[in-house]
Amino acid sequence: MAEDYYKVLGVERNASSDEITKAYRKLARKHHPDLNQEDSSAKKRFQEIQSAYDCLNDPEKRAKYDQFGSNYEQYAGAAGSGPFGGGGQGFDFGDIFGGGQVDLGSIFGNMGGGARSRRAPRGSDVSAEISVPIRTMISGGETQISLNLNGRTDSISVKIPAGVTPGKKIRLRGRGQSVMGGKPGDLLLTVQPEPNAHYKLSGLNLELRLPITLEEAIKGAKVDVQTPSGTIALTVPPMSSSGKRLRLKGQGFKTSDGAAGDMIVELLIKLPDNMSPESINYVAELSAFYKRPVRDGIQL
Repeated sequence: MAEDYYKVLGVERNASSDEITKAYRKLARKHHPDLNQEDSSAKKRFQEIQSAYDCLNDPEKRAKYDQFGSNYEQYAGAAGSGPFGGGGQGFDFGDIFGGGQVDLGSIFGNMGGGARSRRAPRGSDVSAEISVPIRTMISGGETQISLNLNGRTDSISVKIPAGVTPGKKIRLRGRGQSVMGGKPGDLLLTVQPEPNAHYKLSGLNLELRLPITLEEAIKGAKVDVQTPSGTIALTVPPMSSSGKRLRLKGQGFKTSDGAAGDMIVELLIKLPDNMSPESINYVAELSAFYKRPVRDGIQL
């Protein structure tokens, strides 16, 4: 038995067009296959949601669906037996189709008789890649993009849902290639992280290259670090060399389903821009404390 389109979208039969669109957008975001790659039923569910919306969002299709149900595209035949029901005596198509003029070509086109109805042309989908700040990918927000499309350059505001991982696609309906006499295609945007001088995504882990002073490296310190959850005080252990990696559990990238990676902090000793000759001589005395050459054992 075919599903009730109204139940698929979770709306009442007297729902307004705005209510139908709002319900569709919520369900489409929740069940989109790109965001549910591990759910084998997501694609089928998304197709059901799309079919329901395509029907109920079109006033003409919705009226036919309300009258004939899921077989509305076949116009549900006519009452009685045979194409004209009850032998066709005194038959008035206006009684079935609500009065007024009726295009018999459009009614019987799908049954092989008369003129066939033609599907309106649709413009091509357009694919593009966008760079989004890592913080926006984690927390959600909006980003502006400029796109040359249909012979002009448009500035488009794109809503980025929280927890969008690199490579995920965002579909903007009706923002693709236009076509004469038909509906435009869609715009498919592939999200990639914007380059960042200090932070980098590695799967769900968030890597940070953190500069520290020579004093902090030798003595140890508490250093403020920005994480997706806010600023925290990171403990730098005493005698930390450049390249030492510290792991902050659960402070990495957070996906829309609640999964979270770790933050990996790599320490980088940053030397002063200028030092006096006396200071340089003092630092040179530190060489006496190395137990063995620092490059001992390095070979190709």
